[in-house]
Amino acid sequence: MLRMNLIVWVYQLVFPLALLVAAPWWLLRMATTARYREGLTERLGWVPRRLRVARDGCDVIWVHAVSVGEVIAVLRLVAALDKQRPQARVLLSTTTRTGQQIARARLGAERVFYCPLDLAWATDAWLRALRPSLLVLVETEFWPGLLHACFRRGIPVMVVNARISDRSWPRYQRLRALWRPLLHRIHRILAQSEMDAERLRALGCGAVEVAGNLKYDLKADAGSEIVSLLRAWAPERRWLVAGSTLEGEEQALIAAWPQLRKTNGGLLLLLAPRHPERFDAVARMLHESGIPWRRRSELNSDALHSDEVEIVLLDTLGELAAAYAVAEVAFVGGSVAQAGGHNPLEPALYGVPVVMGPHVENFRGIVADMQAEDAILVTQTEGFDAVRDALQNLLNDPATARMMGERARAVLARHAGATERTLEAMHNVLQAKGKAQP
Repeated sequence: MLRMNLIVWVYQLVFPLALLVAAPWWLLRMATTARYREGLTERLGWVPRRLRVARDGCDVIWVHAVSVGEVIAVLRLVAALDKQRPQARVLLSTTTRTGQQIARARLGAERVFYCPLDLAWATDAWLRALRPSLLVLVETEFWPGLLHACFRRGIPVMVVNARISDRSWPRYQRLRALWRPLLHRIHRILAQSEMDAERLRALGCGAVEVAGNLKYDLKADAGSEIVSLLRAWAPERRWLVAGSTLEGEEQALIAAWPQLRKTNGGLLLLLAPRHPERFDAVARMLHESGIPWRRRSELNSDALHSDEVEIVLLDTLGELAAAYAVAEVAFVGGSVAQAGGHNPLEPALYGVPVVMGPHVENFRGIVADMQAEDAILVTQTEGFDAVRDALQNLLNDPATARMMGERARAVLARHAGATERTLEAMHNVLQAKGKAQP
């Protein structure tokens, strides 16, 4: 206990100093970019009235998910918690702006907020206002100040969908002596895989078990507006959906598009950049390319003529996962741009074959499960040429593409169930806390 207090004391001294040193950079960013200003007051410890909970004895469960991927993974868990514990209030915090926007669209602003910076006064202000019965961290959001503040108040902490990526593992190993006193006090850690569990135990985590990956528990959005719109706008047309693309990948797709379309007449491309702040930059690329294109935000029920359009830029939030339903083949981005890749399960849910570049570290376990069943195509060479060729081969061979997509759907179904296991573990932790209270 003394060692943990000393580590936290040093951290709470060094972290504000680091923020102070970086202040000029942050001030410049906030002055020039809106997303850096958004939620600043909440990050600094101001709790808006919409989130102040009446102290009527109801349980408050605080779930923290960093960005879009974590938010989408945990939304089904939040919905299940609402159903299982209607008397409780489940709140969701995020770190990024896009995660915040999607969470608010699904849950409403009265349940969503920006996670405070890991400063003592900021975390204390939120814990005093919310008085959570349980803090649930998604994946590996270990913040020493927040953890210590919860331990001092007797608030149990769980980590769900926990993982240690290949990229993060060396850094955690170097600092494991500092992490151990904090991590061994976490009440329950539910790991995605046995490898993740082994790494977490090596860092000093105690109550670790494998519960599977929440990202397998997807549910098709049968009534999606974008699916109905795209099918009405371009009936009988074939779609290639390129999702969660990053800088460099859009340029490569646009350059490869004439060749892809040459052998697949009538093919349409739905291009979905990962970050909303890049929508306009990608729009400029498309304009300069000379390829006929439109923004999804410009499509409506009166614009049902697609003959003169080849590419649609998906410039809206929260629609990509459902939009994969129209795809014949999908490219999942972040995998050529050396960013670790994004979620291949979203297209797999609809039986869509997936092509990714060689950088899939963020979804190592999922990709390995799919590769074992020949349910995904991951290129082995750098650059976009191999991805282009793989897409072209699948588009030219619809029967092979359909079989690969069905195998992907079967992999997803076989690994589902993490949500139910997580709910049971959360119930046990809350029940134990209730028994421990006088």
